[in-house]
Amino acid sequence: MKVNVQWQGDLLFKGVTEQGHELKLDGNKQTAATPMEAILVAAASCSSVDVVSILQKSRQQFSDVQVEVTGERADAVPAVFTDIHLHFKVTGSDVSEKQVERAVNLSADKYCSVAIMLSSSVNITHSFEVIAE
Repeated sequence: MKVNVQWQGDLLFKGVTEQGHELKLDGNKQTAATPMEAILVAAASCSSVDVVSILQKSRQQFSDVQVEVTGERADAVPAVFTDIHLHFKVTGSDVSEKQVERAVNLSADKYCSVAIMLSSSVNITHSFEVIAE
C-alpha cells in the first residue's frame, strides 16, 4: 500500500492513493478534515464495513448504519488520542440486537485493522442501538 501526500499551500494537503482516490486534509480546519479527524473517520469507516458485512451475512433487514465517534485527546503535545468511543446506530425492521452486538464485537476484536492498530495505545470502546423503522 502506498499513498502520496502533497502540500497545497498554507496547511492544506492532498493525499492520493495508488488507485488515484484523493483525500484533502487541512491543519487549519477551514476547508477539509484535520488529520486527527480523518483518523476517527477511518476507524468508524473500517468498523462500519465489518458491521454492515456481518449484518448482511446474517440476513438482518437494516436500511442504515451510522457511527457517532468521539475522541478525547491528551492535554499535552503531542495531543494523541487517549480515548475513542464508537456508537453504532443501526436502523431497520426486525433487526436483532444480538446480531448487532455480535457484529460490533467481531469488528472490534477481530476484523477492523484501524481500530485494532489504534487500540495498542488508545482506549477504544463501542456501543450500539437498534432503531426500529
